[in-house]
Amino acid sequence: MPGGLPMAEQGEDRDGLMLDRLHVPLGPLLADWPADLTIKLTVQGDVIQEADVEDLPTPTAGVAAPFWVEPWLRAAEGDPVRTGEAARRRAAARLDSLARLLSVAGWPAEATAARWLRDDLLDGAPGAAVTSRLDRFARGVGRSRTMAWMTRGIGSVSTEEAREAGVSGPAGRADGDVTARYRQWLADIRRDVGRLDDSSPLRPAVDESPRGDWNGDAPPSAALIALLPRLPTGAELAAARLIVAGLDPDLDELAASRREVTVRG
Repeated sequence: MPGGLPMAEQGEDRDGLMLDRLHVPLGPLLADWPADLTIKLTVQGDVIQEADVEDLPTPTAGVAAPFWVEPWLRAAEGDPVRTGEAARRRAAARLDSLARLLSVAGWPAEATAARWLRDDLLDGAPGAAVTSRLDRFARGVGRSRTMAWMTRGIGSVSTEEAREAGVSGPAGRADGDVTARYRQWLADIRRDVGRLDDSSPLRPAVDESPRGDWNGDAPPSAALIALLPRLPTGAELAAARLIVAGLDPDLDELAASRREVTVRG
């Protein structure tokens, strides 16, 4: 180890060539990256061979409630929460995820549009005030050939694989790659914006939180993180950030959960 620095190992790649195996960490301080998440990649050439998730937050007594699931936590404690309030928070959370994905994909104008819509919803804007802008945004992003080309075929998860991994929410329904998942986000956001005036009581065991079915012992982001290590394998290094942004786990859920989460790559 010259100068105390580890040398690259060698290993056979998918074409039968002996290439250096480099260990590349991603996170936790990257822009538009889930806070507190670190992924260590093993790369040969520009192809990811292995991925491991490290340094997960552990449950901590007295930690602040995760912002995006706060209505579900209150409802689980017996507080009256309207379904429309939860739909507003859920739509804003998915716009927040979309903004990160669009930024990573190099589309800053639409990332900014997603953040404006998110902030308007969080500020209490009525559905009528955002619907037309949301429709234009959803059509532009959903029909973008460039965005689909960049994200097609990477990070694929079937509905069966998602169910076996305990994944629910948009990632569990999308049945496909990053393209399928962001299009599922768009469809879910449009549906939720149509439910902002729903005054029926939120049912936390039935109505999903932004990243899936809420469970304080096993929050939905725990399943997303457990699934994450195998998704980049075989993809090019440049696709790794798109795959992570296309899942967008919220590690605040883990810090506030009642059980520590173990991830094996």
